[in-house]
Amino acid sequence: MDRKIIEEKVKAFLIDDLEIEEDKIFEDARLKEDIGIDSLDFVDIVVIVERNFGFKIKPEEMINVTTLKDFYEYIEQKVSENN
Repeated sequence: MDRKIIEEKVKAFLIDDLEIEEDKIFEDARLKEDIGIDSLDFVDIVVIVERNFGFKIKPEEMINVTTLKDFYEYIEQKVSENN
């Protein structure tokens, strides 16, 4: 899956499902501090990622994912592993 498609899908679910304001969504945005993702949002993200990208997020793999760019890269890596 192309990186651009991953970014578009993530942006869409952040805006539509988590009701994040579009101006908060940029590559260097920190998931907790800038975007405001909390533990309840994370549960939703797990379900949404599985539905959109076909893999389950393992919490221990998310330890070093702090920015949206890290999240894109994580998804890109997991999608390529599953193909």
